[in-house]
Amino acid sequence: MSATSTDRRRGARPQPRRSPAGMAVQVVGELLITAGILLVLFVVWQLWWTNIDSNRQQADAVNGLVEQFEVPLETAPVPAGDREPQVTGPVAAGTTFGIVYIPRFGEDYARPLTSGVGGDVLDNLGLGHYPDTAMPGAVGNVALAGHRQTHGQVLDAIHTLVPGDSIYIQTAEGYYRYVYRNSEIVMPDRVDVIAPVPTRPQAEPVERLLTLTSCNPRFGSQERIIAYAALDSWQPLQDGPPEEIADQVARVAGRAG
Repeated sequence: MSATSTDRRRGARPQPRRSPAGMAVQVVGELLITAGILLVLFVVWQLWWTNIDSNRQQADAVNGLVEQFEVPLETAPVPAGDREPQVTGPVAAGTTFGIVYIPRFGEDYARPLTSGVGGDVLDNLGLGHYPDTAMPGAVGNVALAGHRQTHGQVLDAIHTLVPGDSIYIQTAEGYYRYVYRNSEIVMPDRVDVIAPVPTRPQAEPVERLLTLTSCNPRFGSQERIIAYAALDSWQPLQDGPPEEIADQVARVAGRAG
């Protein structure tokens, strides 16, 4: 007698039917697993791929400016005495017009500076310049914004700045050296930090200031971290790079070449 005949005589045991509640639990469980996978993929995209993609675009932008500036790589003797800085001229929204060097952030740190602080700028081109704030070299407040943990991590190390650190902006007019003073943590609605006189929107500016803004904490956006600096010196582009960043400028020029 075959096994099939035996099964027919005994009768196949019917599978128990799941209750609606059991089926709902299974569906919810499968949805949670899918959501978890999607969340992991999103985090990987945010913390890994956006950095790779943005770093590539920023490197291309820096290389383009280096070729445009035709930068001398040897530093010329700096004349004694203070020189009145030439103010960087106005630029159209979305225009990349400068390179930012911050030695504290590493010997290879060189990021493009673009007019605007929308997602099209900050997500792709690194540092954005608030259009209604001062241009480099001007009296007032040069306010910049950048991401911290995504899209190139341009200001990831902002919390490591110490008083006296240099922040350089290179434009077609020359090199502007700002010296870091202090930082503070504020809420996202504190727009007065980018006023001509930071936190004092009604005051008349007399100093040439620089303000960096980014999200805080490093993996969140509940607050903003603000770093303040003041202009210390300026030298024309034809004088070559300041000694402190001469090697950085040379490396960037070498990659661009």
